Amino acid sequence: MARYTVTVRRRGATDRERFDSLDDALGALEERLDGLSPPSRRGDERGLSRAYAPVQQVAVRGEIAGPRGLRGGVDVRGDGSSEAYTGRLRRRLVERRSGETAYDALRRVLSG
Repeated sequence: MARYTVTVRRRGATDRERFDSLDDALGALEERLDGLSPPSRRGDERGLSRAYAPVQQVAVRGEIAGPRGLRGGVDVRGDGSSEAYTGRLRRRLVERRSGETAYDALRRVLSG
């Protein structure tokens, strides 16, 4: 039975896939998000009488859920940057170490 679920959310679509191991789930998350990263950067968008810069917009969100409440993911921003987080309702940003990508940082925290 698959123990880890990878959910990828982007404007207008949500995809889910299940994996037996955390390594497989993390690899699939990185592959999917790299394939969905916006080729061109977003411009400012307006909503609720406010302008949102591309760095404030989440273009694609990938999440991993696993046993014993394991939760985390990576947000790809409208400017092409990405950041890892843990948690679901209360997201906590994962600090990157020197030379780490957001995926490396998420792997370090979830595997440790």
